[in-house]
Amino acid sequence: MVLKVPTGVQDYRPAMYGGLAAIEMGASGVNRIPISLDTKELEKRLLLVYTGQSRNSGLNNWEITKKRIDGDPQTMKIFDELRDISGAMRGSLLSGDWNNFSKQLNLEWTVRKRLAPNVTTPNLDALVAHSFRAGATAAKVCGAGGGGCLIVFGEPNTLPNVSSALKQIGATILDYKIEPKGLCVTEE
Repeated sequence: MVLKVPTGVQDYRPAMYGGLAAIEMGASGVNRIPISLDTKELEKRLLLVYTGQSRNSGLNNWEITKKRIDGDPQTMKIFDELRDISGAMRGSLLSGDWNNFSKQLNLEWTVRKRLAPNVTTPNLDALVAHSFRAGATAAKVCGAGGGGCLIVFGEPNTLPNVSSALKQIGATILDYKIEPKGLCVTEE
């Protein structure tokens, strides 16, 4: 185990390969399907926001995984919904339909919060609500939730106002770029 922590393939493949891709997991294994999109167009519409709230993703992940292993019907239904939303998001990216992408991003967050009580927190809810009041059209937590980072989506002309509003209430806007190539190893 190279990473020395339990993690899913979705955690390291984006950094390893770069660009945008769908990750399909099934009986045949893990398949990475690149999504052809001008990443600059997506970057213009996203903010990466550190909430100021650290978290232990393993706690949320274990609770959710245990319910899945136990065959909890509600958890199974939520996973199916998240799968379908992910497919719709991919379709939106491929067609450049930013309105539908925004709708699916919000739907994903609404559904994800039903997985476990600690996926969201009062602080996360306040940041999401504040981003909407400032002009964002979508927002969701990254990863397992409970803190960490949010992605906030909006039209390029509204994001400076959203960024300013979030900074005023103590959030940190992180500088980011979508890495097109991923991990590169060179020998000296």
